[in-house]
Amino acid sequence: MSLFAFLKSRTAFWLSFTGTTTGLAFFVKDLMQGGQFTKETNETGKVFIVTGANTGIGKETVRDIAKRGGTVYMACRNLKKCEEAREEIVLETKNKYVYCRQCDLASQESIRHFVAAFKREQEHLHVLINNAGVMRCPRSLTSDGIELQLGVNHMGHFLLTNLLLGLLKKSSPSRIVNVSSLAHTRGEINTGDLNSDKSYDEGKAYSQSKLANVLFTRELAKRLEGTNVTANALHPGVVDTEIIRHMGFFNNFFAGLFVKPLFWPFVKTPRNGAQTSLYVALDPELEKVTGQYFSDCKLKEMAPAATDTQTAKWLWAVSEKWTKPTMITIQ
Repeated sequence: MSLFAFLKSRTAFWLSFTGTTTGLAFFVKDLMQGGQFTKETNETGKVFIVTGANTGIGKETVRDIAKRGGTVYMACRNLKKCEEAREEIVLETKNKYVYCRQCDLASQESIRHFVAAFKREQEHLHVLINNAGVMRCPRSLTSDGIELQLGVNHMGHFLLTNLLLGLLKKSSPSRIVNVSSLAHTRGEINTGDLNSDKSYDEGKAYSQSKLANVLFTRELAKRLEGTNVTANALHPGVVDTEIIRHMGFFNNFFAGLFVKPLFWPFVKTPRNGAQTSLYVALDPELEKVTGQYFSDCKLKEMAPAATDTQTAKWLWAVSEKWTKPTMITIQ
């Protein structure tokens, strides 16, 4: 068939166009998956906690740590989904030291129960990965009256971390890993309406909570100087996980047909989204690195707002007031 005849054939043309487009999409997809943590480490004997571990980035983080022999506690709100994910991971990795424990970050009582139970079971904690999060949800409150995104993404993890600091110090060298987002660069801590009582914008509330993650990380790192416990934050990338479930634009019928395929090449898989979490949690070269922000397994600059020391101290004081982490935990 001559070239002219080929171009006149609509079937051949569209087959060629489809093949080329598909190939290009897969090529772009590979490019967008970001850095990979490829170092082989043995985590046998080390104890980990991963919040939001039954799906997405958290699940893939647990899977990788389990392959390396670590003891992992999956801290999840939904125990049924957690057990399903745990069974899958244990069967794949042959690591029986993976446990499901209920921890609803929207309930300070649940967090305290989780910590009390964990302390009865374990005398050490080497890595805490604060991974769980909610994004752009309609305005609602935690059981303690805190706007949900701020309450789960920041306040819940603030309380959990502070209640576990004793074990982390005892187990040093140890690490705290806070999963933030590039959205922190658009964030502003609204000191006049932190809880969004006067007005609510789901995007601004999410960005505020992610900025709070980084401010918390930096202030925590300062307070932990000399303890051999590090605290770092990270952006996992744009990842295809359940966190977008509240974004109706991406979940309607037409988005499934037209919008999602267009975004697909530019979105990371959960496995690739977990790589920076694993890098910050496990890389031996980061043992003494603290108070930093990472993306694609590389050190990155954080937003200027995240380096505001006065705002960080103000946020810490408010967080202490709202969560009361120094109170005796439930036994």
